[in-house]
Amino acid sequence: MPEGPSVRKFQLLTSPFVGQVVAKVGGSSRKINVSDLNALRLQDSQVHGKNLYLAFVAAEGPLGPTAEETVLQREASSGASSPAQGGQEHVCAPQTHPQEELQELQHSRSESPDAAEGPGHWLRFHFGLFGSIRANEFSRANKANKRGDWKDPIPRLVLHFESGGFLVFYNCRMHWCSSPRADPASDILSMEFDRSRALDALRAPDPICYTLLDQRYFSGLGNIIKNEILYLAKIHPLTQGSVLALSDLERLLDCAIQFSSAWLHSKLHGKGLHPQIYQKEQCPLGHAVMRGTLGPSGGFKRLTWWCPQCQPAVLSGGGDPSPVT
Repeated sequence: MPEGPSVRKFQLLTSPFVGQVVAKVGGSSRKINVSDLNALRLQDSQVHGKNLYLAFVAAEGPLGPTAEETVLQREASSGASSPAQGGQEHVCAPQTHPQEELQELQHSRSESPDAAEGPGHWLRFHFGLFGSIRANEFSRANKANKRGDWKDPIPRLVLHFESGGFLVFYNCRMHWCSSPRADPASDILSMEFDRSRALDALRAPDPICYTLLDQRYFSGLGNIIKNEILYLAKIHPLTQGSVLALSDLERLLDCAIQFSSAWLHSKLHGKGLHPQIYQKEQCPLGHAVMRGTLGPSGGFKRLTWWCPQCQPAVLSGGGDPSPVT
């Protein structure tokens, strides 16, 4: 599933088209009327966690400042300078499990809608497990489908611009909204990420692997990042956050930020990510890896990998070990 670093890269692919007018549209989407985008100008492109937002306005209308220009203007007026953000991309040939695919589809459909969902000029994209964006090229089949056919993927949306360039969107869900649902303080790749609020969330008496996927506090953090940073921090996924020392939680948070930034950096330089625990049978030290489907009762569950030797179970406050499934 495209996580925060991947969606950041998608946003960078769309940025060169900001200010250009849509000359022709195509695609198989039934969620929106793609012809409504014809002759509109792409005004802005923003990313928030796992969601991409594109703003469209009438071509003859004023362009207005983009989000980036607004930030730069704010910083210039305050005399602040913005440090460069680390960047990174995808996991080398991850295998998607059918159960995880179904769970992700159900989860994305049950997500709370944007606060300003409804008619508007912002188009929201959520990429599910397989979504992607390509600029000035189409995706080609690299293997036969289940019926043995070699068919190229069908785009959900294709935007051809007057400049001659085009954007292609695959396997994504789209809907119009009047403004992005954004909370930079929760975005792990944002300069405004609120560490103190994230630490407070991690201290909850819940299994740490549940809390890490809570997009209210860790927007953009997905299942791959969750598995990798828990291994890097040597924390069992079912350990309750309330029994961990503050130093352990700080280290876990550092791992989340550093891993996400490194993954983005790899993506931007065309390099793949080589996970240490995700979908592995052995950890880097040669220990057998366990796999389980973990999540709150009645809630969203995700496949989780951990090493029982490197990530030992920790006693809860009542003296019981963290349950392992």
